[in-house]
Amino acid sequence: MKYIKIKAFKLFFLIALTVGYSFSYAQTERPKLIIGIVVDQMRMEYLYRYDPYFSNKGFKRLIKDGFLYSNMHYNYVPTHTAPGHASIYTGTTPVNHGIMGNSWYNRERKKKMYCTEDDTVSPLGTPAQESEGKMSPKNLQSTTITDELKLSTNFRGKVFGVSMKDRGAILPAGHFADRAYWLSDNGNFISSTFYGKDFPAWVNTYNLEKKYMKYINEGWNLFRDKSLYKESLSDNNSYEMMSFTADQKAVFPYNLKEAYDKQGAKVLKSTPFTSDMIVDFAKELIVREDLGKDADTDFLALSFSATDVISHMTSPRSMETQDTYMRLDENIADLLSFLDAKIGKNNYLLFLTADHSGAENPLYLNDNGYEVASIDYKEVTKKLKDFSVQTFGKDFIETYSTQNIYLNEDAIASSGKNPNEIIEKLVSYVESFPWVKRVYTEAQILSANPTDEHASMIFRGYDKTQNGQLYVLLKPAYMEYMKEGTTHGASYTYDTHVPALFYGWKIHHGISHKKQVITEIAPTLSQKVQITFPNSTSAQVLNEILE
Repeated sequence: MKYIKIKAFKLFFLIALTVGYSFSYAQTERPKLIIGIVVDQMRMEYLYRYDPYFSNKGFKRLIKDGFLYSNMHYNYVPTHTAPGHASIYTGTTPVNHGIMGNSWYNRERKKKMYCTEDDTVSPLGTPAQESEGKMSPKNLQSTTITDELKLSTNFRGKVFGVSMKDRGAILPAGHFADRAYWLSDNGNFISSTFYGKDFPAWVNTYNLEKKYMKYINEGWNLFRDKSLYKESLSDNNSYEMMSFTADQKAVFPYNLKEAYDKQGAKVLKSTPFTSDMIVDFAKELIVREDLGKDADTDFLALSFSATDVISHMTSPRSMETQDTYMRLDENIADLLSFLDAKIGKNNYLLFLTADHSGAENPLYLNDNGYEVASIDYKEVTKKLKDFSVQTFGKDFIETYSTQNIYLNEDAIASSGKNPNEIIEKLVSYVESFPWVKRVYTEAQILSANPTDEHASMIFRGYDKTQNGQLYVLLKPAYMEYMKEGTTHGASYTYDTHVPALFYGWKIHHGISHKKQVITEIAPTLSQKVQITFPNSTSAQVLNEILE
């Protein structure tokens, strides 16, 4: 009897083992192509405000047939472009992925650095100037969802990034990308030798065609009838500073040919037409690189930057901003139609979100009874340095950047003064400014109380080798910027609240109003397509997408 039981167990083990092997060799079901879209400085409320003016084929299609997270937020500061793109794709925050801003003063190196700078590489694709192409993802310390996709396919799956901005293409594409492309000031799509010394012949040919000239020749006029811009302020108002030439006001129509004759193709970067250029180039890339054509999932990361540039210059309430989003809606519709035809309607998975939101113009708020203002960071720097000299007899301020106060620790040490006393007096002085809510010291940041929401957000975006010894938290609606236009970077909801849409392969329709955080996107995609998490993510996921 014992012998029979042993034989039965062996038979059961053999069957289980065989079944196990059959599962391990089965092809994991995945979409043919993943499309990641980041819309620079897109506020969630734009989907509501501009809804009457969108067609049924762009944003409305994504909402109607996809899943919308209407309460998605960034969970750190600074809410800037580079850390935003990095956080979406790594599933973690700057404290882990190391991209502390677009550019920042590095305390350890004692110099300012740019997020994707890399002097070891050379430009490809004929840039306007060499520095435009000396870029790579080497400063990104974590892996991305795109990296993990490459690893999961033994590097057979293809990954590309495309954007007007270098950081918008490079950081999402990750360390193992086939290539990232960004737009030079001369209108060419360029790259760097980080991705290989050979530049694709088809891209050189594409650049030589100078398709962008049609936008230059036509100029920028309103996309729709003027009566449809009811959601915007008047065309000529005091809250915008759009200017292509010295004598041109921020008023439609814009003569781009006149500006092009003086500035060259760089003028395009202040128009909505770079979105057209991104979609046109992306369509060409999909065809030329055979994306979505085999069993290994490919990934195309797209970032639209025109929305950010134009809102910076004209504010969220301008006709220029509304016009840019109405045009982007058409771009999204065009891309979806192309993907349906080339990849197949149920064969691609697409997500769309933003790298940060954007604040109201403080002057506009002030004119309507809310007493806030824009702050000149240069004046703040001068105040800090003057105070240091008057109080301590020496300038101990290394620099002031993105609300970080960097202290000259060598100067403090050689002075023989008590560092804690210097910090205490600086904190007291800065907190006396009418626009400052609180100043956090390095010690307070590194031991942040989780019940202090602002402190927690500062901690998630802080690295003591790269950030300052003090962080200045402004009061709501104040910003360090010019009087016209707008900016972003704060821990308040006007800068953290963005849309998050999922559409396509195995995505059901729905909407969630529950608060979510941006770092949940990458691990959710990892679970959805059954690959390893990016290596620094907290691995919190969006359950609705996985059901």
